[in-house]
Amino acid sequence: MSVRRVLALVLGGGRGTRLYPLTRDRSKPAVPLAGKYRIIDVPLSNCINSGVQRIYVLTQFNSVSLHRHIRRTYTFDAFSGGFVEILAAQQTLDADVGWYQGTADAVRQNLRYLQQPDIKHVLILSGDQLYRMNYADMLATHMGTNADVTIAGIPVPDEAASALGIMRLDDAGRVHGFLEKPQTSAELADFRTDPAWIEARGIPAAGRSLMASMGIYLFDRDCLLELLTKTDYRDFGREVFPASIRAKKVQLHAFDGYWEDIGTIRSYYQCNLDLARHAVPFELAAAEAPIYSRARFLPPSRLEGASVRESLVSDGCLIEEGAVIENSVIGLRCRIGRNVVIRNSVVLGSDFYETPADLATDAARGDPPLGIGEGTIIEGAIIDKNVHIGRRARIVNEHRWTDTADCPRFMVRDGVAVVPRGAIVPDGWIPEPGLVKQA
Repeated sequence: MSVRRVLALVLGGGRGTRLYPLTRDRSKPAVPLAGKYRIIDVPLSNCINSGVQRIYVLTQFNSVSLHRHIRRTYTFDAFSGGFVEILAAQQTLDADVGWYQGTADAVRQNLRYLQQPDIKHVLILSGDQLYRMNYADMLATHMGTNADVTIAGIPVPDEAASALGIMRLDDAGRVHGFLEKPQTSAELADFRTDPAWIEARGIPAAGRSLMASMGIYLFDRDCLLELLTKTDYRDFGREVFPASIRAKKVQLHAFDGYWEDIGTIRSYYQCNLDLARHAVPFELAAAEAPIYSRARFLPPSRLEGASVRESLVSDGCLIEEGAVIENSVIGLRCRIGRNVVIRNSVVLGSDFYETPADLATDAARGDPPLGIGEGTIIEGAIIDKNVHIGRRARIVNEHRWTDTADCPRFMVRDGVAVVPRGAIVPDGWIPEPGLVKQA
């Protein structure tokens, strides 16, 4: 058994509409995470820490910044044979080949990369989840049960089932059924897993009797080629995986740990805040399995009499006297003025520092400089990159909107206030109903 014969395919995702406006100018996997990472760093780090060093990332939408990040970050030495390469949707001489029409179609259009003679297994991963897993353990389960397909699954309580795919298992852990997003307790009756079976695998059941798919698949290479060449299935979760259950031996690899699908503004917001709190459910600083990212040449952050509690502060920031930051994530190169209050918020930072000429241009236009101006209050919000927020502005969803129409300065998604990338918010601005209309 060797992970050296495993090829990983990381699916870059679709348009990311549920993460809009964070995906207005970037793909889902390129969205910043925990101040200094990008979401794509999670599956790529899991691969590297597991010894899987041949990795393709399949991309399509708004992929320029993702390509740049991968190119600058993931370079292997010449003797390892490892690589992280981009497979972008492209026009070829083949008929009816162009934009990816789903996760399975994306892999189908790149089958030639799977047909190298030394590839025995193919690992299919999502590019928008936060978790830590050793894929060598999943390969051991796959080989030990002589499976054609192995899927990672996590036990969940009944209330979580409606957003997930639930599997029916036999006593050996073979998957015999799959139910996508069940909505009633009657639907769940035939899909319950005996808590004693879960406990026997060293996983506390803790009231969880349903086994949910994590969207992580390990295929025998030839099995995957057969499934994709003999069908026109477009999606792994809805079509390829259920078909595999009927025709192949599909085995569960049970997992228990932190796992979050970062698919919506609300889940993205909550995930970041979870990483900032004291009782952190997912430790970024794990010596045995670190999360890697691009190395940047930035100075240490400077805090000039600020109060910071249960927060993550990234490199290159300047936080001035009297600022209060609580339960928040502060990204790279943030400039936070005197007496600013930031609570329960995610500030993504900036891609650059302003030069004196930039500051002069801001002043000539009557715009505030890059960063967050003196006395501004930000609560329950996401502030995207490269924003100019003036003094004594108020970025708070005080009207408890659920969603609002698009606005260049401020909008609400899933109840979370969002200031879009590159926005300019003038001094004293507040989100009044006349300025921000509900969707």
